[in-house]
Amino acid sequence: MLEYTFKDKVVIVTGGANGIGRCIADEFRSQGAIVYVIDKQEGEHFVGDISRKEVLEAFAAEVLSKHEKVDVIVNNALPLMKGIDECSYEEFQYALSVGVAAPFYLVKLLKNHLADGASIINISSSRDRMSQPQTESYTAAKGGIAALTHALAVCLSGRARVNSISPGWIDTAYTVYEGPDATQQPAGRVGNPMDIAHMVLFLCCNKAGFITGVFLFDNADIYSVATAEQHRKKGIGGKLLQAFFDTLPTEVETVGLEVRESNSAAISLYEKHSFESVGM
Repeated sequence: MLEYTFKDKVVIVTGGANGIGRCIADEFRSQGAIVYVIDKQEGEHFVGDISRKEVLEAFAAEVLSKHEKVDVIVNNALPLMKGIDECSYEEFQYALSVGVAAPFYLVKLLKNHLADGASIINISSSRDRMSQPQTESYTAAKGGIAALTHALAVCLSGRARVNSISPGWIDTAYTVYEGPDATQQPAGRVGNPMDIAHMVLFLCCNKAGFITGVFLFDNADIYSVATAEQHRKKGIGGKLLQAFFDTLPTEVETVGLEVRESNSAAISLYEKHSFESVGM
């Protein structure tokens, strides 16, 4: 059984008022972490639009007024999704501000206050490698944060580990699907926010101390997860993911990484479901 050690760790989650972000924040809290959320939705957290430079500065200042060091940053806030037919120049810029510029600037503001063993997690999407029509603003932002991940991993080497998670079909309402919607998934079911939260906590724990610059995503290549045996045959990537499986509790190990193969059937299913209820 993997035991986490997040008691009194300072954790930041952007876009943490709902969905995947809220689940991540709640899971860190359940492990004793001190969690700071920023979201434009009203609530008890810090309320603000992270596309605005001054909002990020005020948020960082508030956290640092209470703590000298930050242990975890989870860049999760959801960028605008519009396609080339309807997305204006200003809307496209807004998506990049939320999805790429804000994560960059938040890390920049906090880089001199990162605790020893700090971890940064960027929530990307299957869209960073597998596109869907009329999603250009969202896809570009998610591709940008994926690229930002390896740049930051190199730049912050020895100071913080930086990794990215690219969820596929994650139903934020925890709907249980049956039939083809479930059986076409390698894990036998559609994912939910807890699956992503488990990955985040693993990547941030000391058991993952040698993992940085890694992308956990759902393409059918060296990083995909259909079965552990398939990955053993693929070399280094498979060994890394098998090591990940070996550290997980049994109930999580059976779920694996909740990866969906990037085949035409999966794409057609993505197109059937609204991104409002299915986080991707």
